[in-house]
Amino acid sequence: MTELNHPIDPHTFYEQSDVGKLHAALVATPSLSHEERAAADLLEAHFRESGLDPQRFDDNIVVSVGSGPRTLLLNSHLDVVPPSSDHPFDPFTPTIDGSEVFGRGTVDAKGCVAAMATALVRLNRSGSLPPDVRVMGAFTVCEETGGTDNGLEAIRPSLPDFEAALIGEPTHMQPCVAQKGLLILRLDAHGKTSHAARAEEGDNAISRLVRDLSLLADFRFERIHPFLGETTQNVTVIEGGTARNVIPDRCSAWIDIRTTPSYSHPEIAAMLNARLESEVVIHSQRFIPVETPTFHPIIASCLAAHEGAEPFGSPTMSDWLQVHDVPTVKIGPGDSRKSHTAHESIDVFELHQASAIYESIVTHYFKS
Repeated sequence: MTELNHPIDPHTFYEQSDVGKLHAALVATPSLSHEERAAADLLEAHFRESGLDPQRFDDNIVVSVGSGPRTLLLNSHLDVVPPSSDHPFDPFTPTIDGSEVFGRGTVDAKGCVAAMATALVRLNRSGSLPPDVRVMGAFTVCEETGGTDNGLEAIRPSLPDFEAALIGEPTHMQPCVAQKGLLILRLDAHGKTSHAARAEEGDNAISRLVRDLSLLADFRFERIHPFLGETTQNVTVIEGGTARNVIPDRCSAWIDIRTTPSYSHPEIAAMLNARLESEVVIHSQRFIPVETPTFHPIIASCLAAHEGAEPFGSPTMSDWLQVHDVPTVKIGPGDSRKSHTAHESIDVFELHQASAIYESIVTHYFKS
């Protein structure tokens, strides 16, 4: 698919196109995490008015075109982060400046929601899908919280099996085929307390931890991932000591490790535990790294649908985590660097192009 020309004024295009009208309505509907009901109501009504029959799981909206058994999932999230203090325009009034529409959620991820929803409606109206397939859209809540209240995680057991997935996050419609994970470790150094005037009678836990942190400063993970590069680690918090004249018997440090599929989380913890004096405690390992083999048909379909597309790896996490057992591509309109910023925006023509690309990906996938 080639780049679209811009034949008309962006304001007119945005206000009159099916994807633009839906996007504007979604952006104008505040939907902070745990407050997505109004956006879910809007999307449910949109699907019903378009001839589809959505299901509702609390404030998660699921809709299907076709009836399977071969099923492809399209997922993105309805929730947004709170507005910043310095938005150039009202954050919940979609405002066009040039060819960009500004507002909270314009790119993360209501651009993806609007483009995917529009593609589903178009596929339903065209009747072009083979009779043995299903395209299922799941538009879910609480992706931004990063916790166990995640909407896709909650409804996954209620969904029919699917053989591949597209996760809608801003990538300029480039196919993300690998995504970093997050492992949080706590290092607990144990010593023996004593009066600082008799330090030789104690064992300074801070000194023990300093030796470990010095080792970590020079430590490198050897395996390099082809799309994500190195596994990286950083010390983010240190806690230790009780008084200025007491040798501490305990000191802790928190380690933020951005992981790749080159290492499993338990493997990393075991590697460090074997090298450090401190006790290595796994605080969080649920955000595992994920990847899809480049030869898989879902990646080939993304490449075929968008001329000039190139696979890449992403350092940012998403709901891909919730479908880590299924071949998946993270792909959507817009620039992820604008996510969560006061100047969050998306190009209105890229938004339109994205809905056509999603539709084309589906068509190519079920031909493979």
